[in-house]
Amino acid sequence: MNAPLAVLRFDTRDDAATEAVGAALARGVPLGIERAVSVHLQGDLGAGKTTLVRGFLRALGVTGTVRSPTYGLLEPYAAAGRTVLHLDLYRLAEPTEVEALGLRDHDEPGAVWLIEWPERGAAVLGPPDLRVSLQADRDAHHVTIEACSPAGLRWLDAAQPASLT
Repeated sequence: MNAPLAVLRFDTRDDAATEAVGAALARGVPLGIERAVSVHLQGDLGAGKTTLVRGFLRALGVTGTVRSPTYGLLEPYAAAGRTVLHLDLYRLAEPTEVEALGLRDHDEPGAVWLIEWPERGAAVLGPPDLRVSLQADRDAHHVTIEACSPAGLRWLDAAQPASLT
């Protein structure tokens, strides 16, 4: 794993604050990229990964139910003129199973991949643009956002998540 280009750390005290982080990230999605951009969401069960995704999707106008796609593995959304894929790789037995999800069909400009449990498919996925690590304790969710590519750095700058701290 390469060293991140930028790192931001802060705490969220409730689901609304975690959703606000997702909304800030949605506002900063970089444009003009010749491929899909990806966010790897890491953290234990209950750490807030799906809550963050819900905030992201709500900020792009998705009004329906947002759940982790644990059993279907992939949930596509049409949001703000782009395709957003929410993936949950928790149930993968082998990293090569990622290929069967058809991600290559969605590797297009403007697409966003939000991937829970990316370590289960790391050998196939490649590096993310942003890595978001969440850790929950009794009082807060500890959030670390790392820009892992030039597109991720632009994304983090445009998202203005510093206003959330």
